[in-house]
Amino acid sequence: MPPIYFIRYCLIILTLASLKVAPVTAQTQVIPQGNSIVQLQIQDAIGPATSDYIERSMDKAVESGAKAVLILLDTPGGLDTSMRQIIKKIIASPIPVITYVSPGGARAASAGTYLLYASHVAAMAPGTNLGAATPIQLVPTGNPDEFSGDEPDKSKSSGDKSQGTTAKNPMTQKAVNDAVAYIRSLAEMRGRNAGWAERAVREAASLSAEQAIKLNVIDIVAVDRADLLKQLENRIIPVLGQNITLQTKDAEIRLIEPDWRSELLSVITNPNIAYILLLAGIYGLIFEFSNPGIIVPGTIGGICLLLALFAFQVLPVNYAGMALILLGIALMIAEAFVPSIGILGFGGLTAFVIGSVILMDTDAPGFGINFALIGAFALSSAAFLIIAVGLLLKARHKPVATGAEELSGAIGIALKDFTGTGLVRVHSEIWQARSGEALHKNQKIQVNNRDGLILEVSSIPNQENPHV
Repeated sequence: MPPIYFIRYCLIILTLASLKVAPVTAQTQVIPQGNSIVQLQIQDAIGPATSDYIERSMDKAVESGAKAVLILLDTPGGLDTSMRQIIKKIIASPIPVITYVSPGGARAASAGTYLLYASHVAAMAPGTNLGAATPIQLVPTGNPDEFSGDEPDKSKSSGDKSQGTTAKNPMTQKAVNDAVAYIRSLAEMRGRNAGWAERAVREAASLSAEQAIKLNVIDIVAVDRADLLKQLENRIIPVLGQNITLQTKDAEIRLIEPDWRSELLSVITNPNIAYILLLAGIYGLIFEFSNPGIIVPGTIGGICLLLALFAFQVLPVNYAGMALILLGIALMIAEAFVPSIGILGFGGLTAFVIGSVILMDTDAPGFGINFALIGAFALSSAAFLIIAVGLLLKARHKPVATGAEELSGAIGIALKDFTGTGLVRVHSEIWQARSGEALHKNQKIQVNNRDGLILEVSSIPNQENPHV
């Protein structure tokens, strides 16, 4: 099989191994001109793939002349950078963006709350909720107070909600204050409840849809999409300083689903897939360095490692965890070189597991690594690196079995009497041979060297029966 096909099959297998990635479906991305509303969906943690999908789809909606963009939202939260990219796109949109938390049971937690506040129209279905928008440090700073989980000090926050934050560490306090200022600015821009928005950040407050409409946190409670469009009919929406009257009664809903690029980005930025790509890249390079010239492991390993490094660039990676993984692999390799009664192997396995656990040490939903995956890779890695690499090293020390070097010292027989040059049989092959002594037919000879296609041979010393 050509290496390019082998690489392609490996990447397909890695794609299918994703735990929570939907299959790519065929869809039409071109929205026709006319009375249409483009519908998008966010149904998981908000990350780089989500922001890429939303930004490019909104551009297509504007280019197609759509009246508005409808985002169906159900998210536990996500990355701050990806969330802010989407919000920038919403604020700069020349057409209204309607965010609808649906269906019943869905939520707009954490980053989803910011998206609701940023949208021109914020709507929720009955039985949904929003809030809990306190920012979480994705990579711990080592300060125990930062993640102590203590409740706010009520004695200090009485009468002053701005002090009711769980943040004790200055870095965390800085992040919380920044988030408060950000969500308040969004609330004030859209004319929504800024006071409750601050509580959602400082106190992780949450609301149901019914409470949210009473407190002016959202604009509409709709039982389904049809009810939402009915309530939006003739609603005046301020967009970039101009008032736009929505005509949604006869609007055609056009769904834009994630295309292959968004799906691919979603696959490689899935923490579990990124973890697999990292290890596949490391193992491939180990095999290539152990046996230079195989090419396939090095090619696959290089591709996987580059994809993993790209994924880690946009994921909340703890680089101490990355260092522990590399140290663990190095120690397990050392166990194959230096017998240590298992000490190096056990130490490497321990470092590998700890590094894998804290590689993405975060409470942000959707950005952790499955512990079953870590356990499976830890055990298989220990077996693979200690046994397989050990076998490779043993193979490298075995006598050469092929090539010119293998002929040196080989035993054969002379096919006729000759002095100087003649024919000999070595390994069932007939060779031209050169010798500085007289040789007889069927006499055993030994190969000393090879000069092109001519063997330099000599008789075997102390041979009792030179004639066979």
